Amino acid sequence: MKYILALALSLFIASTSANNLSEIKDASTDMTKNNKINYIEIPAKNIAATKAFFTEVFGWSFVDYGPDYSSFTAQGVDGGFFKSELVVSTKNGSPLIVLYSDSLEASQDQVEKAGGKTIKPIFSFPGGRRFHFSDPNGNEFAVWSE
Repeated sequence: MKYILALALSLFIASTSANNLSEIKDASTDMTKNNKINYIEIPAKNIAATKAFFTEVFGWSFVDYGPDYSSFTAQGVDGGFFKSELVVSTKNGSPLIVLYSDSLEASQDQVEKAGGKTIKPIFSFPGGRRFHFSDPNGNEFAVWSE
């Protein structure tokens, strides 16, 4: 009897905790939106080439807002590409956008096959390995893996 009561109490606590966990998660998600990076905009000389590259290499999808802007969602942070002759590069002091990959070598191969260029080959850093590449517009990005 003692074991049945202990089991029943354990199941009750587990179900209560699971319900509360989803409530806490929902509340914390709303609270963590405030003052956090929410959207990023990246220059692109050629919007069509940009969309083709990121679709082929990373499987992204886009929504066009006229000929000079295309957005992406659900890629860690939402964002878009806007028509511009400028490029982002760490040499210019631009922030570096870093993507994650389960297979770094495969990602580097896909980047190069799709017309990207490796700027820095795979190297180790504290916490993992990564490489830097430029997209067909010349924008610098990095891909890392553990």
